[in-house]
Amino acid sequence: MSDCTHNCATCSSACSSREQAQREYEKLNPLSKVKRVIAVVSGKGGVGKSFVTGLLASQAQRQGLKTAILDADLTGPSIPTAFGLHERIKVVHDNSLEAGGYMVPARSESGIQVMSLNLLLDSETEPVLWRGAMIAGTVAQFWGEVFWDDVDIMFIDMPPGTGDVPLTVLDALPLDGIVIVTSPQDMVSMIVTKAINMAKTMRVPVLGIVENMSCFYCPSCGEAHPIFGDSKLEQIATEHGINSLLRLPIAPGIAPRVDAGMIEYIQLPGVKEFTQQII
Repeated sequence: MSDCTHNCATCSSACSSREQAQREYEKLNPLSKVKRVIAVVSGKGGVGKSFVTGLLASQAQRQGLKTAILDADLTGPSIPTAFGLHERIKVVHDNSLEAGGYMVPARSESGIQVMSLNLLLDSETEPVLWRGAMIAGTVAQFWGEVFWDDVDIMFIDMPPGTGDVPLTVLDALPLDGIVIVTSPQDMVSMIVTKAINMAKTMRVPVLGIVENMSCFYCPSCGEAHPIFGDSKLEQIATEHGINSLLRLPIAPGIAPRVDAGMIEYIQLPGVKEFTQQII
């Protein structure tokens, strides 16, 4: 509602904001402060969700916001590599806290706070052979047992699909909304609709859609080639009333820079405007 005061105690309207305000969320570490939380989701794997998470977080940090990333994709954690982070997380013992201490997130070169399971493992290539409930519980620990230092905006890099972890995040963490990442294949409409319906069921707003690998621009003639098929972004957005859209092209020089831990220095057209819209 346009005239919402965000004070549910003085309002009798039955709306999604009231339902969110009345949920019992996982508690933050008493030392932590996180103002806004946006989850980056996808209905299928391989669409570049972690890449988009890194781009959005890097842009928010450039705009002067204290930014953090919670890497909830525990079995495929690629965020640390994209930011060039390899040292193990520091654990501080403090018996005055219920958890007995807290973890200190890593910091990227520009100051983005990052928490990922890969930063806790003895080896980055060690597999995570856990069942769903244990993985979901670890994500909740990353929220409540990490010292998040006065964060303006946190992005949560989610695993694909609608399993235990996405449900835990949507239900147990105070999300301000989600961004859906997709690609232009024919099956996308169905997959995106599943993600949107999941968000609606959990009473979480969809802030925008990113179509990754939208096309390839020929370096000789400059013409756009839709390698994975024609874009369906506008059609999907119109059907679901979503206004914030972003198309990202395939660019040969991007992957090597991400592999080298330099995602913070990648700037693509439209990312700044899209980031401003969703935050």
